Amino acid sequence: MKRREFITLLGGAAAWPLAARAQRTEKLPIVGILGTSTPAAWSQWVAAFVQRMRELGWTEGRTIAFEYRWGEGSGERYFEIAAEFARLKVDVIVTTGNATAEAKQAAPSTPIVFAVANDPVGTGLVANLARPGGNITGLSNQAVDLASKRLGLLQELLPTTRTVGILANVGYSPTLLEIDHLRKVASNLWK
Repeated sequence: MKRREFITLLGGAAAWPLAARAQRTEKLPIVGILGTSTPAAWSQWVAAFVQRMRELGWTEGRTIAFEYRWGEGSGERYFEIAAEFARLKVDVIVTTGNATAEAKQAAPSTPIVFAVANDPVGTGLVANLARPGGNITGLSNQAVDLASKRLGLLQELLPTTRTVGILANVGYSPTLLEIDHLRKVASNLWK
């Protein structure tokens, strides 16, 4: 091996640690996961989410970073956690349910994806389901149409029935939405 080739090889080898260090300092996209309860309660959901991200080419620590925070069932913690995510400048917050509204308030410019939310239109999370607008999107488990179909099926099975009772938690806003809709449907079914 000639002297020049050896010096070139040695010089290149000396740069390897610098190149490796430069690659490691590259900022990975950060997903802030705001869990509403405990790590144990969310373990299956988080595992499925991370697995699907991996299938899509996003590997934790290599192409994406996850920041996990847990509300431990305390609604007061949701706002604090979302504000922390805003300070950390996460690229997106992933959450569910009641924490979504707190995240929207605490991190108004951070994209938010909710895994599931009840009545996102009625609670003001999104403008409408077809075009949510703003920085929030996700899935709704709003079942108003399904509830009216169940009532229609009941009317077909028991056409002489005149009184139907509904056992529900009236302190839960999606339930109130369904009950209001069912009253309107029932008045048309049983005339």
